[in-house]
Amino acid sequence: MKQDKIEDLTTIRIDKENLINRFMRYVVIDTESDPNSDTTPSTKKQWDLANMLVEELKHIGLTDVTIDENAYIMATLPSNVDHKVPTIGFISHFDTTPDFTGANVKPQRIDAYDGKDIILNKKEQIILSPDYFEDLKLYIGQTLITTDGTTLLGADDKAGITEIISAVEYLVNHPEIKHGDIRIGFTPDEEIGRGAHKFDVKKFNADWAYTMDGSQIGELEYENFNAAGAVVKIKGKIVHPGYAKGKMVNSMYIAQDFINSLPRLETPEHTSDRQGFFHLHQMEGDVEETTLQYIIRDHDKEHFEARKEMLSKLAGALNEQHGQEVITVTIKDQYYNMREKVAPVMHIVDLAEEAMKSLDITPIIKPIRGGTDGSQLSYMGLPCPNIFAGGHNFHGRYEYVPAESMVKATEVIIRIAELAAGNN
Repeated sequence: MKQDKIEDLTTIRIDKENLINRFMRYVVIDTESDPNSDTTPSTKKQWDLANMLVEELKHIGLTDVTIDENAYIMATLPSNVDHKVPTIGFISHFDTTPDFTGANVKPQRIDAYDGKDIILNKKEQIILSPDYFEDLKLYIGQTLITTDGTTLLGADDKAGITEIISAVEYLVNHPEIKHGDIRIGFTPDEEIGRGAHKFDVKKFNADWAYTMDGSQIGELEYENFNAAGAVVKIKGKIVHPGYAKGKMVNSMYIAQDFINSLPRLETPEHTSDRQGFFHLHQMEGDVEETTLQYIIRDHDKEHFEARKEMLSKLAGALNEQHGQEVITVTIKDQYYNMREKVAPVMHIVDLAEEAMKSLDITPIIKPIRGGTDGSQLSYMGLPCPNIFAGGHNFHGRYEYVPAESMVKATEVIIRIAELAAGNN
């Protein structure tokens, strides 16, 4: 963008205190999802925040505010220009992960962070330290919102919801900022991989969208893992150990052979950037039967397919070695790299990058080492890159978010809306 055009853009002034208060109202509501449930949403308590958000969107003055039988929320901020403008969506999820409790969240506010250890819980001696979490040093002098050390915070992704609602509220109150139709979508169950499963892309009716679900300020992501889950079942044979010679087949030993035959350094703790991995995340067994549960991840589609084939071939080799079928492998694809769907419309990434730069934010464009609703939505026909929401250390007691990062994310949403309307 040329310098004179940057100067033509509107100055945005977000009230940090109002944003913090909104975020704190959201995080104290327990919305933990449940992977063992077959309902949508997977937990009834997700309705508590969902219904509150609906009323808030109506109060702000949005139109077409709806919530369906599965708690998917949609709303519209109508265009205030008289020329044709793309309809842009902003999407976040209101559930929190079942990896760590989200009940009885007690957010703590640290003003003018001094760069030292933060005592989250004096009684339990739980400390958030920059010696271990070095990113804390990026936020010296800023306002941090943390946990009390006994729960997660829920910035993933209630920070995103806070930013989206604050942004559209700002646009309602500042009609001098010109924009097209803005569509808002809030989803349940993203943390258990179902956030987009029942999302009605046709009803949402946007040309493209952005999930506000990234971490550090500046993150802009349009690549993610190809993902699959694998269940490996090993059958053994139990007989009395005193008379077991030549008869007993211990499934746990075969499981050990299977585990050790996979590349040891191709695991999450040994990989980074675009490197893929096999992750054994659950194991249960006895002599007669052992079950291994893996997730398979790779950014490269060919490598992804090769990883799945490796599991199947390994099972075949062990079956041949034992002279019978002792191992079965069931592999199910989960989601794919959104780059394939976003690359043909890279202007939507360029627009977000331009918005950040106009706000003196340095874009950090990198692949996601995980998944996002945006991946599934992109394959459903709604190209959907991911933008930072500001939080760190998601899914645990050390989660925190700088309020200033949430302010900046809110500004990015507003700026994207402004730029998309041709106001640059």
